[in-house]
Amino acid sequence: MSALLVITNLPDRATAEKLADALIGQRAAACVNILAPCRSVYRWKDEVQHDEEHPVLIKTTAERYPALEAAIRANHPYELPEIIAVPVERGLPEYLEWVAQETRP
Repeated sequence: MSALLVITNLPDRATAEKLADALIGQRAAACVNILAPCRSVYRWKDEVQHDEEHPVLIKTTAERYPALEAAIRANHPYELPEIIAVPVERGLPEYLEWVAQETRP
């Protein structure tokens, strides 16, 4: 079992909570943390943007990543959502096993 930490950003808390509910409901994720708003500065379509966003940390497995990515894309309001998966190299074995159990379809 290989755990992943997946990162995305949503424009508001309600949208982040809706996505979190969908991911947990589909067992694509074991846990979703919705963080406090932050200020994102980036270039989009040749314009510099300054937006408030809610970072979201999602715990899943490599096996469930395709379903997770599909669910994020289906429920995300952005044309091009940030979806970054970082492999978890180490962690509390019992926690990582819980992630695996909670993401089994």
